[in-house]
Amino acid sequence: QSQFVESGGGSVQPGGSLRLSCAASGFNLDYFAIGWFRQAPGKDREGVSCISGNTYYKAAVKGRFTISRDNANDTVDLLMNGLEPEDTGVYYCAGRAAPPGYMCYLNAGEYDYWGQGTQVTVSS
Repeated sequence: QSQFVESGGGSVQPGGSLRLSCAASGFNLDYFAIGWFRQAPGKDREGVSCISGNTYYKAAVKGRFTISRDNANDTVDLLMNGLEPEDTGVYYCAGRAAPPGYMCYLNAGEYDYWGQGTQVTVSS
C-alpha cells in the first residue's frame, strides 16, 4: 500500500490553474526529497519538478509551475498556472530520504516511494 498520496487533480480549461498536494503517512516530508512526475496517455513517464536542498523544474513548466513545502500541513505542493493541453496526464509524487545538502533531480529511479497518481486534464 502506497504511503504517499496525491490530491488536487481535476479538469480545467487551457490557461487555468490547479494545485496538487503530496502527503505521506508516517513520514516527515522535511527529511525527504520530493519529486513530481507525470505520464500522458501513450507516453513515457517524465519528471516535472522536485524539491530538496534545491528546486528543479522541467524546462517546459518553468515559470508556470511552482513547487513548495507546506510545513503547516506537512505536504509538498505543486501549483500549476497557465495550464496547457500538453500538461494533461496522471501526476505522481515520489519521495526519497534526503541527507543534509542533498540536491534533487528528476531521475525516477532515485525515488523509493510513489503515490497512486492523480489525473490532470486540460481541455477546452
